[in-house]
Amino acid sequence: MKLRDLASLVQGELVGDPEIEIKGVSEIQKGIPGTITFLHMSKYKKYIDTTKASAVLIGKDHSLDDISLSRIITDNPTIAFSKILDYFVPSEKHTIEIHNTAIIHESVKIDDNVSIGPYTVIEKDVIVGKNVKIGSNCMIGKNCLIRDESELNSLVTLYPNCKIGMDVIIHSGSVLGSDGFGFATEKGTHKKIPQIGGVEIGDNVEIGANCTIDRGTIGNTVIDKGTKLDNLVHIAHNVKIGKNCLLTAQTAVAGSSVIGDYVAFGGKASVAGHLIVGNKTQLAAKSGVTKSLEGGETYAGMPARKILDKNKQDALIGRLPEIVHLLKDIEKRLIDLEKNE
Repeated sequence: MKLRDLASLVQGELVGDPEIEIKGVSEIQKGIPGTITFLHMSKYKKYIDTTKASAVLIGKDHSLDDISLSRIITDNPTIAFSKILDYFVPSEKHTIEIHNTAIIHESVKIDDNVSIGPYTVIEKDVIVGKNVKIGSNCMIGKNCLIRDESELNSLVTLYPNCKIGMDVIIHSGSVLGSDGFGFATEKGTHKKIPQIGGVEIGDNVEIGANCTIDRGTIGNTVIDKGTKLDNLVHIAHNVKIGKNCLLTAQTAVAGSSVIGDYVAFGGKASVAGHLIVGNKTQLAAKSGVTKSLEGGETYAGMPARKILDKNKQDALIGRLPEIVHLLKDIEKRLIDLEKNE
């Protein structure tokens, strides 16, 4: 594709040679002639002068007027680059086939254009919608619902009574509907509390590899539409997660907590049980939420506090050696004054 055609594809501003032939994409630090690369963070700007890529995609916030490399400038370069990737490496169309090794109960209802991989087991009263793809070695428990256009990759397990919305992606190794961690202690023995609820996943949700989403004790654990979970995320029983949230790797949310809409968690952030995290909250990596938080703020630390307060405390902690030295000096002067009286 000519560079001018790529600019048209992403509705970007072209600066440079419009006739350059682009055959693919490459990393900026390992640029390949005939490809377009992507500059999305300032720390990679140092590679602009040495990259061998033929063009670069940038945002309007990057000033590259002093270079000769042809470029496409857009308001949102990440979205634009995803369109370019889709063009050069389109998603593979899955083969519509129900493998002969799949074990499917006779009561299962399967709609049109469904693919089911080898050695997958689907138990009774499951409903599978149109254009669903289920990979190999999956386990789908009783009374599950998988709506249209969703994709379960290999080794996904759905315990009974899980409801999966439309256009959902679940990556390999994830388990939905396992028992919540519910126990009552009597005379030194931990008695299991039955977990009889389910899991409900909204439309356009993506769940990374090796995530665990527990069923509710009573009622459902819910992840609302548009939310994306990274790999290794744990959602406990009866948690409610709102719309269009982003939860990165090793995030954990304890039982019965409610997470609002448009919330973003950094890696290893965690929320204690029975709390509310308001809409548009951002949690920095490794933050620990121990009390409910208002929305629209960024929090950090353990326990999590507003990031400005956390940064002030960190600055003071960095001065502790200096403060200790100053206190010792003051103490010495007071002792000397007392001796001279």
